[in-house]
Amino acid sequence: MAKRIDPMNIAVIPARGGSKRIPNKNIRPFCGKPMIAWSIGAALTSGLFDRVIVSTDSEEIAQIALSYGAEIPFIRPTELSTDYCGTIPVIAHAINEICSTGASVNRVCCIYATAPFISKDDLIAANSKLDLPGVRFSFPVARFQSPIQRAIRIDVSGLASMFEPESFHQRSQDLEPAYHDVGQFYWGLADAWNDDAVVFSKISAPIVIPSYRAQDIDTEDDWIRAELMFRAIRDTESHYALR
Repeated sequence: MAKRIDPMNIAVIPARGGSKRIPNKNIRPFCGKPMIAWSIGAALTSGLFDRVIVSTDSEEIAQIALSYGAEIPFIRPTELSTDYCGTIPVIAHAINEICSTGASVNRVCCIYATAPFISKDDLIAANSKLDLPGVRFSFPVARFQSPIQRAIRIDVSGLASMFEPESFHQRSQDLEPAYHDVGQFYWGLADAWNDDAVVFSKISAPIVIPSYRAQDIDTEDDWIRAELMFRAIRDTESHYALR
């Protein structure tokens, strides 16, 4: 009788070498650890994953990822390591690599290597959304601080106009809230990744996180601001934990 193979839940952390705007961004020290270590640590401590895998084309990133407890079961091919390759093909490749060994994959969480504000509690909350009927993806979002209905464009002459002029006389509190993707992680069913399904659609059930934990890190200024915020959050949490 053939041995039954239980489907796994896996985390895949894409970490390509050769960052242009911030050199070595994925492994640059951030508040005492290589940036990628925060993502690996959140995945491992969540208790959600049978395997935590880093998909990289860099030997240096691979060695650092291994030292923090991740697996490197393959090296990402060159054609999936360009500036123009999207996330979905990288995750689909990782799924197919794992399945080619005879394993079965159920749910996959893409966790970005540059997401130090990621929380294991958010990973757990988003994973539970996949239990809802028809839901194939879940990811964190944050609310826009200002109503998007009152967004203003500036034309080629330097003059202003509203995107939605009909919203001018409405009170801010009466306008529908809008949310943006925070770019930390995406839970998805394995077949949804392989189907190249549209993530930002009605097959997704997001979770809402505080806006102060939604930090893009694309420039040196972003990096400094993120480290300051990270330390402030950590100090605040430590303070209340000791009370």
